[in-house]
Amino acid sequence: MSASPFASALPLVAEHADIEAALADPAVHADPTALRRLNKRYAALAPTVAAYRAWERAADDLATARELGADDPGLAEEVPGLQRVAEDAAEVLRRQLVPRDPDDDRDVILEVKAGEGGEESALFAGDLMRMYLRYAERRGWRTQLLDATVSDLGGYKDARVAIAATGTPGAGEAPWARLKYEGGVHRVQRVPVTESQGRIHTSAAGVLVMPDIDDPTEVAVDPNDLKIDVFRSSGPGGQSVNTTDSAVRITHLPTGLVVSCQNEKSQLQNKESALRVLRARLHQIAVEEAEAAASEQRRSQVRTVDRSERIRTYNFPENRIADHRTGFKAYNLDHVLDGDLDPVVQSAVEADEAARLGAVQG
Repeated sequence: MSASPFASALPLVAEHADIEAALADPAVHADPTALRRLNKRYAALAPTVAAYRAWERAADDLATARELGADDPGLAEEVPGLQRVAEDAAEVLRRQLVPRDPDDDRDVILEVKAGEGGEESALFAGDLMRMYLRYAERRGWRTQLLDATVSDLGGYKDARVAIAATGTPGAGEAPWARLKYEGGVHRVQRVPVTESQGRIHTSAAGVLVMPDIDDPTEVAVDPNDLKIDVFRSSGPGGQSVNTTDSAVRITHLPTGLVVSCQNEKSQLQNKESALRVLRARLHQIAVEEAEAAASEQRRSQVRTVDRSERIRTYNFPENRIADHRTGFKAYNLDHVLDGDLDPVVQSAVEADEAARLGAVQG
């Protein structure tokens, strides 16, 4: 038999079998971190393995029908139908083999930051954060507010939340696989609550999404590279919300990254949260540097909150939401802000998959 046109699937099929064997080992279950990592990888590989098995069966059925059809007219009549089944199975497998984001099975840390527009931008940042929290609730994900700076009117100057799947999500269903497309500048058009003349204003808020690194050994952080400061937590207007110096600011000296957390009452908990965010940011930097070195095209997340560099517009007077990357448009903004975000996200998923498939075929 000639070499398989999908030979690249064979290492993945073998890896899936190896993980299946490992998961049957009681010793693996004694290490929760290793077990979680294996379960995620096993779930991520499952669709590819299933597609390969389906193509293999279809190809075998077609070959058998062709071989025996010379002597059996009944089997010969089945060849065209089996040919279509084999071609469809090959297309499904081809799509599964398109290189995917290695972080797709991870949880995320999502940040929302007010930009242009002052207090109105902070209120919109609060709307965005609520949208993501409700979206997570709809999908059965867990959320943990890591840090937030509340504005005078109850919005967010900035806020950071960890979003984690419950159990082992299927391929493409983990928080990073769905939410990574949210990174960028989000523009809002509406009459601000602070505007007495009823005029429509435009403001913006920025969103940054990073994979959550649940295993600290994946991103090494040298304690000697850290400058750690403690200070008193503050709320709207700068007033103190805690009588102890429990808030923590960590500066990573080699990169200049600064992360501060004040949401927890314990200094130790705030330090752990800050380190968690720092690992996520360092991982993101490493990924971007590796891809730049390989000259790979990457969808960039806008770090500057500039109204001109927007990925999405939320128009309240028209109840309209528009994604400027994918062309998606709908007139159910109220539902989207209530967490019905899947259609918007799916438009980005499909555009990304089409681009990846085109790059491979081209």
